[in-house]
Amino acid sequence: MQIESLKVFCDLAETESFTKAAQINQITQSAVSQQISSLEKQFKSLLIERSKKRFRLTREGQVLYEFSKQITQTYDTLHSKLQEIKDIISGTIRVATIYSIGLHDLPPYIKKFLRSYPTVNVHVEYRRSNQVYDDVLGNAVDLGLVAYPMKDNRLETLPLRKDKLVLICHPQHPLAKAKTVNLTDISGQKFIGFEPDIPTRKAIDKILKDNNVLVQHVMEFDNVETVKRAVEIEAGISIVPQGTILQEVSKQTLAQVEIQDGDFYRPLAALYKKNKVLTPAMKQFIAILKGP
Repeated sequence: MQIESLKVFCDLAETESFTKAAQINQITQSAVSQQISSLEKQFKSLLIERSKKRFRLTREGQVLYEFSKQITQTYDTLHSKLQEIKDIISGTIRVATIYSIGLHDLPPYIKKFLRSYPTVNVHVEYRRSNQVYDDVLGNAVDLGLVAYPMKDNRLETLPLRKDKLVLICHPQHPLAKAKTVNLTDISGQKFIGFEPDIPTRKAIDKILKDNNVLVQHVMEFDNVETVKRAVEIEAGISIVPQGTILQEVSKQTLAQVEIQDGDFYRPLAALYKKNKVLTPAMKQFIAILKGP
């Protein structure tokens, strides 16, 4: 029996998916099945109830999972401590991020990190917000980057920075002439929004509702890039994080207008699973994300 087999079993137990367990460990589904069968033979116990309706560990499987988790965490801690003693910063960091952070906030931090630690591989996946949480909880990634972080007792949440929300419109739009607007000024306007389940959409909806402003949602998208493109073709106006429009404003394909009613910010955060053993590389990466 090897530590790797116990890790595969833990990942399978937590994701309840042979496909996801295979992806996490970069092996085939067949290899996952073979390792589980090998563990069942070794312990002479059925570990998983084979049913098409649902995935469930047997009593023996649950006991093996609990002890295997302790073993793999102890092994990871040992490996991390030995790396610290040898002052080794290497390995792979798996990051899941929402599109806006991945495209606009993350690149300079990765560049800074890789300048100091060129032997580390940073693998980034772009995901919807709910998928980021699933990936972190399912151990598919080491770190998640989200906006408007949700409270979850299973996760460690590290606040990063706040991004100001601003109004954007086409440069020829009447509102573009103003340096600032009141939210009431956009009442009844055609509005390009995020899809209803996106946290930024929920926050913007609350801002508008709190100020008794009704807009006409004409388009909804799941990422800020598509929202910007729609505004550029004069389909409507929108409210987006300021950090995502710097390039368009400089090229004058979009106009930015400050919202006078108050300062509205989108909080960003990094997430990782509680009790996760942070490698030296992960610790350094997190330190850079939290830095200036």
